[in-house]
Amino acid sequence: MDEERAADHAIRIQAVERMGRGENVTKLARELGVSRWAIYRWRIIYVQQGPAALALAPSGPGLGSRARAQAQLTPLAEAQTRAAELERKVGQQAVQIDFLKRAFKRVKESRQNNIATGAKASTERSEQ
Repeated sequence: MDEERAADHAIRIQAVERMGRGENVTKLARELGVSRWAIYRWRIIYVQQGPAALALAPSGPGLGSRARAQAQLTPLAEAQTRAAELERKVGQQAVQIDFLKRAFKRVKESRQNNIATGAKASTERSEQ
């Protein structure tokens, strides 16, 4: 039984750390077979009492509302959560910028090929 409890403790710590790295909580909860709110509760316990406290944490139903979970977070935990959210957004924006740069480059190359000497015009002249 002690081995099982130690394994649960390790899984909880890993779940909180993965959540901190920005992994999707819903997917994580499905993978572990627990509610999302259980993972949020583990994070609160981890931040407020340290990783050792997760050994005693219940794995039953969640807190019931996100507002309750956020209210129990310390200012440091809130700042860390916000920083992780902002890092995810920066990453998403970097992907979008890269996509747009490549698209504009292709458009520019396409236009250069069309205006070269002897190239066919994009529209034909109308007869008057």
